[in-house]
Amino acid sequence: MTVVIWSDGHLLTPEEPALSAVDHGITVGDGVFETCAVYGGQAFALTRHLRRLARSAAGIGLVAPEEQLVRDAVAQVLAAAPDSGRLRITVTGGPAPLGSMRGDGPLSLLVAAGPASPSSVSRAVRLPWVRNERSAVAGLKTTSYAENVVGYAYASERGGDEGLMANTVGALCEGTASNVFVEIGGELLTPHLETGCLAGITRELMLEWAREEGLPAREAGIDELPFGVLDEVTLAGGGTIGGVTGERGVSLALAGSIRNVAPVVSLDGKDVVPGPLVVAAQKLFGRRLAEGIDP
Repeated sequence: MTVVIWSDGHLLTPEEPALSAVDHGITVGDGVFETCAVYGGQAFALTRHLRRLARSAAGIGLVAPEEQLVRDAVAQVLAAAPDSGRLRITVTGGPAPLGSMRGDGPLSLLVAAGPASPSSVSRAVRLPWVRNERSAVAGLKTTSYAENVVGYAYASERGGDEGLMANTVGALCEGTASNVFVEIGGELLTPHLETGCLAGITRELMLEWAREEGLPAREAGIDELPFGVLDEVTLAGGGTIGGVTGERGVSLALAGSIRNVAPVVSLDGKDVVPGPLVVAAQKLFGRRLAEGIDP
């Protein structure tokens, strides 16, 4: 299946031009985006994604396009590509000078849909780089994604499908394209937004649905999940990933729009064991996802 693109009111193929060579999204990464899973020709949780798109745009000083324009573009793309698994909405600063200064013309809006290959499990690798929780764009979903690309490549070269990062003060933060949940001490914890992690839509829904159904899941305090907690993840053959005592039975799940909630079955190339809360969270999310397309 090919990718279908909407730009400036027209449907395009990947071979047709969609942006100017001096678009600020290309020259300096000045833009924001959202990725939605697509089920049965409809974008999942589109309202939440559009809300976050507007927050990210405001965070970098852009005004998001009118919501109805985006919804109409999404509808056109998915009508042309109903079997898609992934939808991406991108807003950039539009044509601008060859530098950091923005132009005074209209923003660029692109909507694209194409295939996705989700997996029900994840294989994670710890990255040697950190997320800067004090960055001007911390917590925003921007198109300035080079460090994520480098991190993903590092993990992929080591047999992983996701890389995990600390922040500058050594707290567990997030993956290159996912949020992290840690099963520890009888709870399922996810790093607080103060760590600099993205306010993920899947993360948000998982916390809401867990609260409604009595699954013990919550945001962790800023000091509750140091990056070193990954040393305590339980190996499949016994013991822990870092050789520590491991009395707390630590396990992991990753959350994202395409992977949904996926237990981590490998960390740094070693097989690890998903805990009962991680497994329960995956089942709960899958069941609630099936109940409605725009929760």
